[in-house]
Amino acid sequence: MTRSFAPHWYRVCGAIAVLSFFGGCARSDPNLRQGYIEGDFVYVSSPLAGKLEKLAVRRGSQVNGGDILFSLDNTPEKTARDEAAKRRAQALANLEDARKGRRPPEIESVRAQLKQAQAALDFAQKELLRQEKLIRVAGATTPQELDRARSTRDQNRERVAQLQAELKTAQMGARPDQVAAAEANLRAVEAALAKAEWELSQKQQAAPRAGVIFDTLYREGEWVAAGRPVVTLLPPQNVKLRVFVPEAWLGNIHVGDSVQVLADGAREAVAGKVSFISPRAEYTPPVIYSRENRSKFVFMVEALFEAAVAERLHPGQPVDVRFSIAAAQ
Repeated sequence: MTRSFAPHWYRVCGAIAVLSFFGGCARSDPNLRQGYIEGDFVYVSSPLAGKLEKLAVRRGSQVNGGDILFSLDNTPEKTARDEAAKRRAQALANLEDARKGRRPPEIESVRAQLKQAQAALDFAQKELLRQEKLIRVAGATTPQELDRARSTRDQNRERVAQLQAELKTAQMGARPDQVAAAEANLRAVEAALAKAEWELSQKQQAAPRAGVIFDTLYREGEWVAAGRPVVTLLPPQNVKLRVFVPEAWLGNIHVGDSVQVLADGAREAVAGKVSFISPRAEYTPPVIYSRENRSKFVFMVEALFEAAVAERLHPGQPVDVRFSIAAAQ
């Protein structure tokens, strides 16, 4: 009897368990939906190409905003920056030289020439006066000598005027248009230097915000094309819940509403807030299995979490989502 009763008892217990399971499913919480965790990844890349010289992070490590993630070979950009810096120094020196005018020794040379010209003018003036007196005395001089003295005086006078103008010009410096051209050249060189410095800075990339390194896509020594991501970063602010709800629920779900999320193996649910409700209907995704889902159309709802909560969730993780009672009615 014992041997025949035991298998029969096990079959009865098994049937009871199965009936209990389906009965529990039939009485499952109507406010409970199945969803999953999603992440908006930040793909950190450099706008310039280069060999990956240093990868400063590992997959799964935590980083803070501003931490260095990777560095590319910057030899070409550093050389271009140094060249641009020297060109700026040259342009600045040219501008200062244009503003200053001639050097003091050059000005002193012009002054010395002016003194010589003035002395020659004084002598020519005296010679002209002497010739004018002699012309009144018969046979003392000739008209040609008088004309020669007058011509020499006039030439020396023009020479003095020329040197006076040169001295004034030497003291004034370069012409305004030349100074303006030197200033424009300096601004152009400074712009080239700023561009070279920016390109040099782009060969090393830092984390734009704190988060976890979800993946690294290159190894040290590999060539990285311009714009290709090297590190995939997942900030906790970018972790979100995605769940599909029936059309009948939309009137009772609003942005900012709280939801309870329970992951497999978790002891207690965590709270999130609805951040987005899709305005477009979709067909029920095939990955969602629910006996209570009687509508073919569903709407996607997203929710965000506090940073401390988001760090415990993982993209792709299936979760159960509980809405308020009012939302289901």
